[in-house]
Parts: sequence; C-alpha cells; structure tokens
Amino acid sequence: MDAIRVTVRRGGVVEATHRVHVATTGGETWGDGDLAFYFRSSSKPLQAVPFVEGYDDLEDDEIAIACASHRAEPEQLAAVRKVLARAEATVDDLECGLQEGRPDGKLGHNCSGKHAGMLAACRAHGWPLHPYRDPAHPLQQWIAELVGGGVTATDGCGVPTFPTTLRDAAALLTRTPQRIRDAMRARPELVGGSRGATDTELMRLRDGWIAKGGAEGLFCAAHADGRGIALKAEDGAYRAIAPALAQVLEIDELREVPLTNSLGEVVGSVS
Repeated sequence: MDAIRVTVRRGGVVEATHRVHVATTGGETWGDGDLAFYFRSSSKPLQAVPFVEGYDDLEDDEIAIACASHRAEPEQLAAVRKVLARAEATVDDLECGLQEGRPDGKLGHNCSGKHAGMLAACRAHGWPLHPYRDPAHPLQQWIAELVGGGVTATDGCGVPTFPTTLRDAAALLTRTPQRIRDAMRARPELVGGSRGATDTELMRLRDGWIAKGGAEGLFCAAHADGRGIALKAEDGAYRAIAPALAQVLEIDELREVPLTNSLGEVVGSVS
C-alpha cells in the first residue's frame, strides 16, 4: 500500500501534505518498509533498562520519566528531581545540555528524565558517572546490546542513537520489559505530556498499548499481545503522526487534529 497522506488545511485551503510510512510486525506496510533512519527518542524505554534493573524499589513516576520526552510540566520536572536524588546527583551532572525555550536550565530539557535515569543506573551498577554518554561507557555498551543497530550516531541530547529500518523499528517496543510497560501505562502523562502528546494519547485511549515518539516524525508502539508498529513521516513532521496512527489503528479520536494559532484559536485541521 502507498504511504498515508496527511493533509493540513487552513480556512478550507490545503497548505501542506505529509507522507507517513508505516510498518507492523504482522508484515503490513504503507509506503517504504525499508525506509532507513535513527531510533532517536523512541528507544528510551529500552535505554531505561539498566536503570530499572539497578533497583527493586522504583516507583512508576521514576520509570515513566526515564522513558519520557517531556514538556517540562511541573509533575514531569518533579519526577526528574526524584530520579536525580536517587542517583545522588544534581542538575549540573546532566549531560544533556540546554534546550532553547525550556525553563530550569538542563532540568527542562525534554530528555532530562532519561539522563537522570542514566546517572542513577551508573550509581546502582558502580560505574563512573561521567562521561556516561560516551559510547565506550559500560552503560552505553549495555544499551547498544539492548537496542542494537550497528554503528551509532549522536542524538540531539548527546547520547548514542542507532540506525534502523521501518520494519525493524516496528518490533522495537515489543522488547520492552513488563515493569517498564506497566509504569508507562500507569503514568502516560509523564511520558509525553498532559495533553496533545500522541504517545500519551494512545496509551490513554487504548488498553494494552505502550508508545514512544521520536524526533523527525518517528513513532513506535507495541501491544501486550505482541503486535508492534512504527510510523515515520517522510519530511519529519511529527504533526502528521496522530492522524496516520488513527488511520492504521482505527482510532477516531485522533483522525483530525485541530490546527491552532498563537492565540489558541482553531484555524484549520490536520487530518
């Protein structure tokens, strides 16, 4: 089947069209199943494995925020601070740098939960805290075994990221351990945001699913029954993901996303 076309309309006029490629672990494809890209933030639930395996008393919010690309909402920042306290580390120890337009310095970076989890993993396993993002560090070596994908590149937050294809990406989150699945489903608002985050919305709207978005229009999800799915917007436009996901999984609530202006007024749609 062809890639899914997602249309952006403003005032009744089509302003843009995005092509979304899709693959499932059942062998279905829309568009190019061999499309190549990097996992980016969609791999966070597997990157959290060393953290989760280092402790037997983690709470759901700690695990969920380690899997998150958060929006610096108060509950999300509180969860990052909680993980940093467990790591006996401070915001200065985060190796994610700063992110323009975000509050609270490095704490507000959308990957700070993952980085805090990495520091806590180092503390639990007796590894040096720094430089934990180095590909040669024991933490990143373990993550490379979990995620796979060969030669790495550097993600936007500074840690290694791994190449994949759409078909292989569909299976990514099917490998997520149950404890991490449970935490993501218990606290989906920490994984994405309290409103408008497609991964959060899928976990709220449909039982059994976990999901994680990634940069450049990537979205991976897995169901408790073993199904996996990956979507990739050809032009990197993440706004195309929700309607495309709705088309594949028949989720009426996501078929049309309001297009708003800076005043919060609805001026069109993405569908």
